[in-house]
Order: sequence, then C-alpha cells, then structure tokens
Amino acid sequence: MTTICLVRHGETDWNAAKRIQGRTDIPLNETGKRQATQTGLYLKNVHWDVVISSPLSRAKETAHLILKHVHAPLMIMDDFIERDYGDAEGLSFEERQKLFPHKQYPNMEPLPAIQDRMLEGIQKVRAAYPDQHVMIVAHGAAIHALLTALGDEHMGLQDTRLVNACLNYVEWKDGEWKVRDYNVVSHLTQSLPS
Repeated sequence: MTTICLVRHGETDWNAAKRIQGRTDIPLNETGKRQATQTGLYLKNVHWDVVISSPLSRAKETAHLILKHVHAPLMIMDDFIERDYGDAEGLSFEERQKLFPHKQYPNMEPLPAIQDRMLEGIQKVRAAYPDQHVMIVAHGAAIHALLTALGDEHMGLQDTRLVNACLNYVEWKDGEWKVRDYNVVSHLTQSLPS
C-alpha cells in the first residue's frame, strides 16, 4: 500500500491578508515557519521514503523546515504547483468580489486541468515509490482539487477550507486511491521546544 501525506505549506503574509497567491511566489511568514516546524516535529517518528515539494518557495521552505526533523531525500515536482489563478492573483477577497462577483477569474487554470495534473502526479509517485510512505508539500487549491477528484464532494473547494500546514492522507489500496484523513491540524496546537 502506498501512503501519501499531502501537507499544505505554512502561512504567508498573503494567506494572512486573504490574497490569492496562485503561482505568485510568496515566502513563508513567521507563523508559517512555526507551522512547518510543528509539522516536522509531529511527523518525525514516521518513516518517510521521500519528501516531494512544489517548486514554489513557500512549499520548498515548508519542506526544508520539516526536513530538519524528518530524514528523507527531497525532490521537486512541478505536478504539485498551485493552481494558476490568472487575473485574480494578488487580489484581496474584497477586490475579487468587486471585480469578479461570480468567481470566474480570467486566465485561471480550469479545475479539470488541475485535477488531471495532480492525479498524474500521484500516479507518478506511486509508480516510483510503490508500497512506500511519501510526503508531498503542496498548496490548498491543488490539494482540494485532488481530494475532490478522488471522489469526496464534501472536500471540494467550497466546502472545506484547508488550514495552512494541515495534513491530508491518501492511500493506494486494492487498486484505487482512498482518502484516509484530511485537514488534520492537531499538531499545530503543540508548543515548540525551547
């Protein structure tokens, strides 16, 4: 059984300001760095065969902070980059509501395209790491798209907000992907060692 833990990157200033990042490369803020460290401490007692990251700096920085506690090689895969939000990138919630009240953002990557990309990515991972434990550090919309594609409409983009640094588990079992758990955040309430 291949197990994948999808980790959403830690918080950025744009997350805190509710600005859409998409593929705009925004680094972690101090809260995001703390979240990534908490995630690494939480996951350190599990054997990970590989950690894979999106190429965006907020995901790579999250992965590097996790890898201070988890011992595994790091690989970058473009398949797990965030959704391209086109003309909405950088806009606040209020700005988006005013300019695009129906949430149809010009030049945005269509949901089926991101789902196909994410599904193709985890199939590549399964082929390269059969029956292993893999951590993928990615992004909220990308993870949502994958979870929705795997068949649970309650995990869709409108129903569940994935918290920064949350954990989402999927498994390849009996010839299909199954969502084991999602939006796990209990590790984010633990204090860091002094």
